[in-house]
Amino acid sequence: MNREGNRWPKPQDLKDDIMARERPPTTTAQEAVISIVGPGMRVVGDCETDGTVRVEGNVNGSVKAGKAVVIGKEGVVEGDIITQDAVVSGTVRGTLTADSRLEIQSTAKIEGKIRARRMQLEEGALLNGTVEMGEVREPTKPASRADVKVLEAAPKATTGTVPASPGGRE
Repeated sequence: MNREGNRWPKPQDLKDDIMARERPPTTTAQEAVISIVGPGMRVVGDCETDGTVRVEGNVNGSVKAGKAVVIGKEGVVEGDIITQDAVVSGTVRGTLTADSRLEIQSTAKIEGKIRARRMQLEEGALLNGTVEMGEVREPTKPASRADVKVLEAAPKATTGTVPASPGGRE
Protein backbone atom coordinates (compact mmCIF):
# COMPACT_ATOMS: atom_id res chain seq x y z
CA MET A 1 0.00 0.00 0.00
CA ASN A 2 1.12 3.53 -0.66
CA ARG A 3 1.12 6.45 1.82
CA GLU A 4 -2.49 7.38 1.05
CA GLY A 5 -3.64 3.90 1.94
CA ASN A 6 -4.41 2.90 -1.65
CA ARG A 7 -3.07 -0.27 -3.12
CA TRP A 8 -0.27 0.04 -5.66
CA PRO A 9 -1.34 -0.44 -9.27
CA LYS A 10 -0.43 -3.70 -10.92
CA PRO A 11 2.33 -3.55 -13.55
CA GLN A 12 -0.18 -4.52 -16.28
CA ASP A 13 -2.42 -1.54 -15.32
CA LEU A 14 0.55 0.83 -15.66
CA LYS A 15 1.52 -0.65 -19.02
CA ASP A 16 -2.04 -0.25 -20.43
CA ASP A 17 -2.21 3.35 -19.16
CA ILE A 18 1.17 4.29 -20.71
CA MET A 19 0.33 2.66 -24.05
CA ALA A 20 -3.03 4.45 -24.21
CA ARG A 21 -1.28 7.81 -23.80
CA GLU A 22 1.35 7.00 -26.46
CA ARG A 23 -1.11 6.03 -29.19
CA PRO A 24 -1.45 8.60 -31.96
CA PRO A 25 -4.94 9.85 -32.69
CA THR A 26 -6.76 7.50 -35.04
CA THR A 27 -8.51 10.21 -37.02
CA THR A 28 -6.75 13.02 -38.86
CA ALA A 29 -8.44 16.22 -39.91
CA GLN A 30 -8.38 16.28 -43.73
CA GLU A 31 -7.26 19.91 -43.84
CA ALA A 32 -4.24 19.06 -41.65
CA VAL A 33 -2.90 16.71 -44.34
CA ILE A 34 -0.02 18.03 -46.49
CA SER A 35 0.54 16.37 -49.86
CA ILE A 36 3.99 16.86 -51.36
CA VAL A 37 5.18 16.66 -54.96
CA GLY A 38 8.86 16.27 -54.19
CA PRO A 39 11.94 17.48 -56.08
CA GLY A 40 12.50 15.44 -59.23
CA MET A 41 8.91 14.18 -59.21
CA ARG A 42 6.65 14.86 -62.20
CA VAL A 43 2.85 14.60 -62.02
CA VAL A 44 0.85 14.56 -65.24
CA GLY A 45 -2.80 15.09 -64.39
CA ASP A 46 -4.87 16.93 -61.83
CA CYS A 47 -4.17 17.02 -58.07
CA GLU A 48 -6.98 17.58 -55.57
CA THR A 49 -7.08 17.56 -51.76
CA ASP A 50 -9.02 19.09 -48.87
CA GLY A 51 -5.75 20.02 -47.18
CA THR A 52 -2.51 21.54 -48.46
CA VAL A 53 -0.39 20.74 -51.52
CA ARG A 54 3.31 21.59 -51.62
CA VAL A 55 4.97 21.44 -55.05
CA GLU A 56 8.76 21.12 -55.20
CA GLY A 57 8.70 19.16 -58.49
CA ASN A 58 6.60 19.53 -61.67
CA VAL A 59 2.82 19.32 -62.15
CA ASN A 60 1.28 19.35 -65.62
CA GLY A 61 -2.39 19.74 -64.73
CA SER A 62 -4.59 21.59 -62.30
CA VAL A 63 -3.98 21.76 -58.55
CA LYS A 64 -7.00 22.18 -56.27
CA ALA A 65 -6.53 22.37 -52.49
CA GLY A 66 -9.12 23.22 -49.88
CA LYS A 67 -6.63 24.90 -47.58
CA ALA A 68 -3.40 26.00 -49.32
CA VAL A 69 -1.01 25.52 -52.21
CA VAL A 70 2.72 26.18 -51.76
CA ILE A 71 4.98 26.27 -54.82
CA GLY A 72 8.65 25.94 -53.81
CA LYS A 73 11.54 27.72 -55.57
CA GLU A 74 12.13 24.78 -57.93
CA GLY A 75 8.43 23.91 -58.24
CA VAL A 76 6.61 24.27 -61.56
CA VAL A 77 2.85 24.12 -62.20
CA GLU A 78 1.57 24.21 -65.77
CA GLY A 79 -2.16 24.42 -65.19
CA ASP A 80 -4.74 26.14 -63.03
CA ILE A 81 -4.48 26.47 -59.25
CA ILE A 82 -7.56 26.88 -57.05
CA THR A 83 -7.21 27.26 -53.26
CA GLN A 84 -7.88 29.43 -50.21
CA ASP A 85 -4.28 30.57 -49.63
CA ALA A 86 -1.26 30.31 -51.91
CA VAL A 87 2.45 31.00 -51.57
CA VAL A 88 4.42 30.99 -54.82
CA SER A 89 8.22 30.89 -54.96
CA GLY A 90 8.50 28.90 -58.20
CA THR A 91 6.89 28.95 -61.65
CA VAL A 92 3.19 28.96 -62.53
CA ARG A 93 1.72 29.00 -66.06
CA GLY A 94 -2.07 29.21 -65.89
CA THR A 95 -4.86 30.75 -63.84
CA LEU A 96 -4.16 31.08 -60.12
CA THR A 97 -7.23 31.62 -57.92
CA ALA A 98 -6.75 32.28 -54.19
CA ASP A 99 -10.07 32.87 -52.42
CA SER A 100 -8.34 34.42 -49.41
CA ARG A 101 -4.65 35.34 -49.75
CA LEU A 102 -1.86 35.08 -52.31
CA GLU A 103 1.81 35.64 -51.53
CA ILE A 104 4.17 35.95 -54.48
CA GLN A 105 7.78 35.72 -53.33
CA SER A 106 10.79 37.32 -55.03
CA THR A 107 11.82 34.11 -56.84
CA ALA A 108 8.37 33.54 -58.40
CA LYS A 109 7.63 33.54 -62.13
CA ILE A 110 3.93 33.68 -63.05
CA GLU A 111 2.46 33.73 -66.54
CA GLY A 112 -1.32 33.89 -66.68
CA LYS A 113 -4.30 35.19 -64.80
CA ILE A 114 -4.39 35.86 -61.06
CA ARG A 115 -7.59 36.17 -59.04
CA ALA A 116 -7.21 36.87 -55.32
CA ARG A 117 -8.93 38.70 -52.49
CA ARG A 118 -5.58 39.90 -51.08
CA MET A 119 -2.11 39.75 -52.59
CA GLN A 120 1.44 40.39 -51.43
CA LEU A 121 4.01 40.81 -54.22
CA GLU A 122 7.69 40.85 -53.30
CA GLU A 123 10.21 42.86 -55.28
CA GLY A 124 11.95 40.73 -57.88
CA ALA A 125 9.00 38.49 -58.72
CA LEU A 126 8.06 38.23 -62.40
CA LEU A 127 4.37 38.54 -63.21
CA ASN A 128 3.09 38.56 -66.80
CA GLY A 129 -0.67 38.45 -67.10
CA THR A 130 -3.79 39.95 -65.59
CA VAL A 131 -4.68 40.48 -61.94
CA GLU A 132 -8.19 40.66 -60.48
CA MET A 133 -8.38 41.62 -56.82
CA GLY A 134 -11.15 41.94 -54.28
CA GLU A 135 -14.02 39.51 -53.90
CA VAL A 136 -13.26 36.44 -55.98
CA ARG A 137 -16.17 35.78 -58.28
CA GLU A 138 -16.98 32.68 -60.23
CA PRO A 139 -15.69 33.07 -63.77
CA THR A 140 -18.28 34.02 -66.32
CA LYS A 141 -19.02 31.13 -68.60
CA PRO A 142 -18.33 31.93 -72.24
CA ALA A 143 -21.37 31.57 -74.42
CA SER A 144 -21.49 28.23 -76.14
CA ARG A 145 -22.85 27.73 -79.63
CA ALA A 146 -26.08 26.35 -78.15
CA ASP A 147 -26.59 29.56 -76.13
CA VAL A 148 -26.27 31.86 -79.13
CA LYS A 149 -29.35 32.43 -81.25
CA VAL A 150 -28.52 33.16 -84.83
CA LEU A 151 -31.02 35.32 -86.57
CA GLU A 152 -30.87 35.12 -90.31
CA ALA A 153 -32.15 38.05 -92.30
CA ALA A 154 -35.26 37.25 -94.29
CA PRO A 155 -34.99 38.04 -98.00
CA LYS A 156 -36.34 41.46 -98.83
CA ALA A 157 -39.58 41.63 -100.70
CA THR A 158 -39.17 43.38 -104.01
CA THR A 159 -41.67 45.22 -106.05
CA GLY A 160 -41.55 45.87 -109.73
CA THR A 161 -39.54 43.98 -112.26
CA VAL A 162 -36.74 41.63 -111.42
CA PRO A 163 -33.67 42.13 -113.58
CA ALA A 164 -33.05 39.29 -115.98
CA SER A 165 -30.03 37.14 -115.62
CA PRO A 166 -27.14 37.80 -118.00
CA GLY A 167 -27.75 36.47 -121.47
CA GLY A 168 -31.51 36.51 -121.03
CA ARG A 169 -31.65 33.08 -119.39
CA GLU A 170 -33.14 32.36 -116.06
